[in-house]
Amino acid sequence: MAAQFGRRLRKGAATTAAAALAVAALSASQAPGATSGDTGRQANAGASTSAPDGSGAADGATGNSPYYTDLPPLNSPNPSASPSASAPSIGTAVSRGAAEAGIPATVLDAYKKAEAELRSSKPGCNLPWQLLAAIGKVESGQARGGDVDAEGNTLHRILGPELDGNGFALIKDTDGGQYDGNSQYDQAVGPMQFIPSTWAWAGRDGNGDGVKDPNNVYDAALAAGHYLCRYGWDLSVQADMNSAILSYNNSQDYLNLVLSWYEFYRKGTHSVPNGTGTLPTHRSDGSTGSGGSGSGSDGSTTKPTTSTPKPTEPTPSTPSTTPTVPPTATDTVDHLEDAGTATLTAMAGDAFGKQISTRAETKAGRTVAKVRVRFTIVGDTDATFSGGEDTATVTTDSKGVAVAPALQAGEKTGDFTVHASVVGRTVKGVDYDATVTARAADTLALVNTTALTCTPGGEFADQVQTKATYQGAVADKVAATATLVKSADDPSENDKGPYFKDANGNAVRTLTDLQTDADGLLTLPKLYADDTTGTFLLRITTTGGATLTVELTVAAADSSSSPSPSASASASASSSASPSASASS
Repeated sequence: MAAQFGRRLRKGAATTAAAALAVAALSASQAPGATSGDTGRQANAGASTSAPDGSGAADGATGNSPYYTDLPPLNSPNPSASPSASAPSIGTAVSRGAAEAGIPATVLDAYKKAEAELRSSKPGCNLPWQLLAAIGKVESGQARGGDVDAEGNTLHRILGPELDGNGFALIKDTDGGQYDGNSQYDQAVGPMQFIPSTWAWAGRDGNGDGVKDPNNVYDAALAAGHYLCRYGWDLSVQADMNSAILSYNNSQDYLNLVLSWYEFYRKGTHSVPNGTGTLPTHRSDGSTGSGGSGSGSDGSTTKPTTSTPKPTEPTPSTPSTTPTVPPTATDTVDHLEDAGTATLTAMAGDAFGKQISTRAETKAGRTVAKVRVRFTIVGDTDATFSGGEDTATVTTDSKGVAVAPALQAGEKTGDFTVHASVVGRTVKGVDYDATVTARAADTLALVNTTALTCTPGGEFADQVQTKATYQGAVADKVAATATLVKSADDPSENDKGPYFKDANGNAVRTLTDLQTDADGLLTLPKLYADDTTGTFLLRITTTGGATLTVELTVAAADSSSSPSPSASASASASSSASPSASASS
């Protein structure tokens, strides 16, 4: 172990004594929760044996693949101007502190979003995003210094070595090469280095695109968070955190290293552009390189070598020649603009006819393609995007425009807002106002085909039934009111003639809180007549302005006992006449 740490020390740790001092200082100041010897592994043996969920925890999430062993600087991310004599710096730790603390923007966003999701779904776990950052640093150097696109997909494959039993665990292919491209043996994959057999049950969709992809940093970070929160572990308790880390990779050295980076990131971090993160150089299998854990920069895998490394001649210190990495599309966005969204209004239960369009622009007003824009519904509403979600993430097209999924109105009426923002950046967004109006009808038609007549003191044989439509379609769940009015010109309630009955049998001549059914039909309660004869009017109105006036007739029964044939024919014609009804929109 001491020899491995010696290989990992920065330039300037020229003697074995200095190396021992660095390791001792690191262990004392940056990994207070780390245990010595095999204590941690023995105390947490249950975390590294066979798991009840069939996760194969004995191999950890990574199959115990190699990992990066570079140590964090001994100084804090915000070092003092004069290092303490009791904790001397090694090599260029003071100058490198700020760079080491930088985490690529999209990768950092993925860690923080995973923490937020776990805070909601597993609040008792108390997962800190800094722990994900520590594991991400050790496993892949923060996805090769943030070698990802704006959606979090790795631009080059990050693979661990082939787990063929030759120097590593033996894990034959479990995914048909879907993730690692290897149909013979599994390899650890992606920013968090999951082996496919573990990803099969631990994988998560962290970016809401409907796919669980270990090569996507949002998916991988969320999966790692859930993996660490198994078995009811509370990561605010050091023993549980140790168990969780050991379950990821069952190695005491790994535990100490992850805890070192965890403590370092807790002292302060900052966001850096994608592709500009500090790349690690040393791995636990003795190889070097700036690729992924166990892979070259081109994504090709490497195996451990058994040859003894040859000493290299020291080279003079030269100024950094690290090439400037061009900014990603997301880095160039200055603000979002509305891209011609029309007024957003819909009736309750209906889809909004127009969709929200947002354009990403630079400070100079140029459009930016391939930028992830998140749309979030804000306010007291049950409206959703198609699919039932209240958030949606869309990538801008070649013209820099992102079109949100269609909005679906719920039953709650009123105003709400849709906020558009850039994923991974804090820039000026756009707010869109939307309104949900009550269900409405523009036409009411009488369904009854027989005259609505009654004798004084009796009840009408038929109930009044109408059908409501809106722009020719059935208008369901539309509110309506029915009133027996005095006349066509006087809509006030009549105090004589037909009436309805309330629950206590009392006469009422106005009904509120009526509603059409799923077929747009409105069937009124039974009508009764007092002793007043004549023609009376029933007026029905709906939300949206549809109105229908129905004539009701109260007349005495014919007293003739033996009507003449002509009278009988006349009476028959009268009884078969259709009721008179007038409707207007």
